[in-house]
Amino acid sequence: MADAPEPLADPPAAPSVDVPTDPADLLARATGGERAALARLLSLVERGGPDARTVGRLTHPAGGSAYTVGLTGAPGAGKSTLTNALVSRIRRDDQPVAVLAIDPSSPFTGGAILGDRVRMQEHTGDDGVFIRSMATRGHLGGLSLATLEAIRVLDAAGWPWVLVETVGVGQVEVEIAGAADTTVVVVNPGWGDAVQANKAGLLEIADVFVINKADRPGAQDTRRDLDRMLDLTVGNRWRPPIVETVASTGDGVDDLWAAVGQHRAHLEERGLEERRRRRITRELTEIMAALVRERVEGVAAGRLAAVATDVADRTIDPWTAAEHLLDGSAGAGAGFGRPGRPG
Repeated sequence: MADAPEPLADPPAAPSVDVPTDPADLLARATGGERAALARLLSLVERGGPDARTVGRLTHPAGGSAYTVGLTGAPGAGKSTLTNALVSRIRRDDQPVAVLAIDPSSPFTGGAILGDRVRMQEHTGDDGVFIRSMATRGHLGGLSLATLEAIRVLDAAGWPWVLVETVGVGQVEVEIAGAADTTVVVVNPGWGDAVQANKAGLLEIADVFVINKADRPGAQDTRRDLDRMLDLTVGNRWRPPIVETVASTGDGVDDLWAAVGQHRAHLEERGLEERRRRRITRELTEIMAALVRERVEGVAAGRLAAVATDVADRTIDPWTAAEHLLDGSAGAGAGFGRPGRPG
């Protein structure tokens, strides 16, 4: 079994009471170990807007050292319990670790992930652990971009390990988990139709498979199903190891930590930076799309309605109309003109 990754430098920890509101001051204090300042920075990222963009500009140059592990899987797979056990394993090596528990399900209320914090309560008094529940509230581009920014904040603040736990296996969760350096997909015995899992994108993003609750009947059948799918899809690339765990007792968590270490070593030898560059390319595409959406939402309602009328009257096609709206060539509050009237 491969050795676990070597310990990285601890972030300093010297909490203070008085927390500023300026992003630059907050970052300076967060890098000095102030947890309240770090929490405030993450709140700015969640809320979005100009302050969130300022945080992104400040943290990007200071990052690049943290290693990110994403954990995803169907609700009830035991991800929170497994994340808690993995945090304990990392702390046994005296390495600091931050956890982002992501809830894409409630963009209006901000999400409710109290269960995650309850399961990780044993770490609340540990200065080497930082746990944050997070949901999008107004971040330009949605939760996947907000998560990337939050990871950067933790990275810039000196946390060498960041665990990102998502609540399900929808498209958003797959995108979030795919933002990690190593993605762990958690399944249970009798996990259901393998084809559906493939459709959800699990095979595409998984670097390590975990069969959690492996003390239940059906664990070996699940392993066989996973192996068969991997035989058909992996080819010459990295083949995700399949680890069996019982997170509630800690069984198999050492094997999971070793598998993460093996994947990290593989990436560092064969292209961790290339993987991160590809991730940045995807992020830039998302940011550009989000900026375009912002511009579209900024188009005056009257102007949009007038142009929509022209499209409905078939005096202009939707693609040309959209191009004109984006480049500003349509007059505000007016359509493009119809036959028989001034244009």
